[in-house]
Amino acid sequence: MKKTIFSIIVVAAALMPLQALAQGLKTSGKSAADVVPNGWESTFKTGDMNGDGLPDLVIIATPCNKEKMKTRDDGYVYNFNQPVLAIYWGDKNGNYKLFKQYDNVIPAREDEFLAITPSLDITKSGSLQIDLEFFATAGSYTQPTTTHVFRYQNGDFMLIGKDVVELERTTGKTVTTSENYLTRKRTVVTDRPKRKAITKRSRLPKSALKPLGFNLDD
Repeated sequence: MKKTIFSIIVVAAALMPLQALAQGLKTSGKSAADVVPNGWESTFKTGDMNGDGLPDLVIIATPCNKEKMKTRDDGYVYNFNQPVLAIYWGDKNGNYKLFKQYDNVIPAREDEFLAITPSLDITKSGSLQIDLEFFATAGSYTQPTTTHVFRYQNGDFMLIGKDVVELERTTGKTVTTSENYLTRKRTVVTDRPKRKAITKRSRLPKSALKPLGFNLDD
């Protein structure tokens, strides 16, 4: 009897990693639908990011673990699960293979009052653009949107630029801050309704480019 129980425990322990892997993003597929588990929220883009002339795939996917979800009285569901960012290289056979998965790059929703909406784009030059729109239903009059731009070089995705647009919903005032880490230039444009926009430019200190992997809300 003891041997039987021990065998069951060993088999269960051996299967746990496989079950966990099955519940996460797959390492290969022919489309985003192939690699994202059923029920997960996701957004994706395709385009050539590594310069080999083949389309690649980038995905932001949010799990649907019930213990981190809350249903409102009117049926609206809050998802507090941690989103996953994943980049796949495309091959000549039309397949996508996982290059790297990032588990803590896209910020998770922390409460019912601040919604975070991510979106993706791949520019014509192959840069990866990750947008985050923050919308607070209470406690803030400002609606910020951030855009991080990464370029694949030397085997990794490096941050080459960042834009932050802050909108004051009550006044219509917007402040747009653009930073280019290649040219080390910073531009701040303040725009108010019925007024001329004010532009200020400055230089950024010299520093090494930062690789993708940090939380974009930091």
